[in-house]
Amino acid sequence: MSLAGKSAIVTGSTSGIGLAIATALAEAGVDVMLNGLGEAAELEATRAKLAADTGRKVLFSPADMTKPEEITAMVRAAEADFGKVDIVVSNAGIQFVSPVEEFPTAKWDAILAINLTASFHLAKAVVPGMKARKHGRIVNIASAHSLVASPFKSAYVAAKHGLLGFTKTIALELATHGITANCISPGYVWTPLVEKQIPDTMKARGMTKEQVMNDVLLAAQPTKQFVRVEEVAALALWLCSDAAKNITGSNNVIDGGWTAA
Repeated sequence: MSLAGKSAIVTGSTSGIGLAIATALAEAGVDVMLNGLGEAAELEATRAKLAADTGRKVLFSPADMTKPEEITAMVRAAEADFGKVDIVVSNAGIQFVSPVEEFPTAKWDAILAINLTASFHLAKAVVPGMKARKHGRIVNIASAHSLVASPFKSAYVAAKHGLLGFTKTIALELATHGITANCISPGYVWTPLVEKQIPDTMKARGMTKEQVMNDVLLAAQPTKQFVRVEEVAALALWLCSDAAKNITGSNNVIDGGWTAA
């Protein structure tokens, strides 16, 4: 399971799932490049704390996941500073909910760009170096929505279905080069963004906190438990290790039974 001496890029890693994965990697001895949005001072505090806590080199890139040239530049910067990029975790994502006939075209384009196309540009930029070293790990954070649909989430569901197909395809292309490509598909994960939705939903629906959590947010998850970011991070860490060298092209679902039906 040792990853000491490896280096990684984790997109969308300034909070939530991405930060948990970046933290787990750094704690395992991996140098990490963070990426995401936020206030400059908060981003620097996050980077500095992770570096101090783990003793690893931790960088930050403000690369915009809708801009291919910035994604490529982020990879080149990581390669220059770390010497190589062994692991990429494509986690950046956005959501928008609307009936299809009212869905703003700009929102559709942005969701597809960030949730799907960015993973293509990231893989395209890192694969040559991985091939040269005969080693690499590509982990794409999909969703239970890579397997099932929900109404009013047409762009998100389309992107996540597409991400799974893309991941399977590159897994086949890279299978003889020591490079694996896999998806992790969480259900509802307990993050600050989810927590912030609860008071508004309580007010809008006249529900208690427990009712919102069990009957709205966790309606589709038989366990009635949120997935914790640490659980997703642990799965990502395993997929990046040599223990999972023959796991490729897989969709690793962690959804409390949502997609079992």
